[in-house]
Amino acid sequence: MEELVIRDADVVDGSGGPSYRADVVVDGGRIVAIVQEAAAAGCQRPKARRELDAEGLVLSPGFIDMHAHSDLALLRDPDHSAKAAQGVTLEVLGQDGLSYAPVDDRTLEEVRRAVTGWNGPGDDVDFTWRSVGEYLDRLDEGIAVNAAYLIPQGTVRALAVGWEDREATPGELDRMRHLVAEGMEQGAVGMSSGLTYTPGMYAKDAELTALCRVVASYGGYYCPHHRSYGAGALQAYEEMVALTREAGCALHLAHATMNFGVNKGRAPELLSLLDDALAAGADISLDTYPYTPGSTTLAALLPSWAGAGGPDAVLERLTREESAERVRHDLEVVGADGCHGVPVEWDTVEISGVTNPALGDFVGRSVQESADLRGEAPWSTARRLLLEDRLGSTILQHVGHEENVRAIMRHPVHTGGSDGILQGGKPHPRAYGTFPRYLGHYVRELGVLSLEECVAHLTARPAARLRLPDRGLVREGFRADLVLFDPATVAAGSSFENPRVLPTGIPYVLVDGRFVIEDGRRTDVLAGRAVRRTP
Repeated sequence: MEELVIRDADVVDGSGGPSYRADVVVDGGRIVAIVQEAAAAGCQRPKARRELDAEGLVLSPGFIDMHAHSDLALLRDPDHSAKAAQGVTLEVLGQDGLSYAPVDDRTLEEVRRAVTGWNGPGDDVDFTWRSVGEYLDRLDEGIAVNAAYLIPQGTVRALAVGWEDREATPGELDRMRHLVAEGMEQGAVGMSSGLTYTPGMYAKDAELTALCRVVASYGGYYCPHHRSYGAGALQAYEEMVALTREAGCALHLAHATMNFGVNKGRAPELLSLLDDALAAGADISLDTYPYTPGSTTLAALLPSWAGAGGPDAVLERLTREESAERVRHDLEVVGADGCHGVPVEWDTVEISGVTNPALGDFVGRSVQESADLRGEAPWSTARRLLLEDRLGSTILQHVGHEENVRAIMRHPVHTGGSDGILQGGKPHPRAYGTFPRYLGHYVRELGVLSLEECVAHLTARPAARLRLPDRGLVREGFRADLVLFDPATVAAGSSFENPRVLPTGIPYVLVDGRFVIEDGRRTDVLAGRAVRRTP
């Protein structure tokens, strides 16, 4: 007898087609039967060792978070309710060009420092791996939800070239090609870049194109955080489209949006650009989070020249008055490339987390507000934080536009990504609320998407991008990564005031046919594993 039958569910199967009522049978981690209500009339209904009454609940495939920063959180926090409680059954890690494989001892320490604001310092993690394959093997020891991995181009560059602002030599480029090929062979699904983060931002288009050709040869995709989401955003999108078309590589645009005052209401221009490229044969998808503020580290706003040489060099420049003044001028007057070419507005930069407990009073306030309280210029406050927190401070940047968010999420190649940073005293609520916010706010309350459309955006569409032949749909033979939610009550519990509140209306989540959320509570099940590239 099978393990589980989910009885009388309203199945929204991920295809975008209409829902239907059915009994769904799960056994051995897979969906083994789907018996629709009409077919069951007058017939014996399926039985199993356990029956779950799903009356009033929607059954959908598990949600795929196409942009996650849980690279260490999955290892340090087996509970991982921040994502499991949202119905996420698969996360894509290695984002924005910086993560923890492939590395050597030197690069690992540099990367740990560079992304402390994203993932914490990692003092509570045993870094037993150095290669992509070894990291995926570590995930296979048991995690809350499944995880796929993108090779981080910035980390690869740090390993082969260092943190200097210069072109790679032919030998260094060959080594980067080898590292990317090795990572793809070991199971990565593609490559990411952070082209406003050092050292990845120092790569010219020719270097990126060469690496994308390697990714394409393995059937992977390129996921860039491109060179600007502010001034020159459209040109930055055009650059990525042209680059990947030349390389013959699929493109997935990370947290694709149009931010800052210069881009208010300009989402249709981006979508027209993408439509033209798609019509010409480009292979493009994108992800977004359903909020207007962004989130990153305070150090990420600095101009690229200030980051040359790595974290120690940044701190040294900030201690010297002459170079610190140059940083301020680029930030406040010119518009630093780290701040997307737009002069920083300190009242939009809210400190969301610090690693130095003595700086806790800054959390939850904008840089401008903290500066006013101290009677100093905002750059003085920002500089103090950068130095005393050793570049570890995280921020919310309130620079988005609601009309752009809605327009982009309607696009047929759109998928969902939280871009969730789980560190800090007041992290962005998207880390805990992205997927229920789509279903509750944008589907039920606003009607921006139909329920069937939205589920397709969060399930089948990302599974297709990841080339996963047995995930993303409720189909016989597919993996039993499933979510049961109440369409009338599902909602994000997290807010900007209280960002770590879990969602409501998602009582059951299964990973590989096992309950990780049951009756609205996290179980002790660790059914997640690394999801490797399909050859």
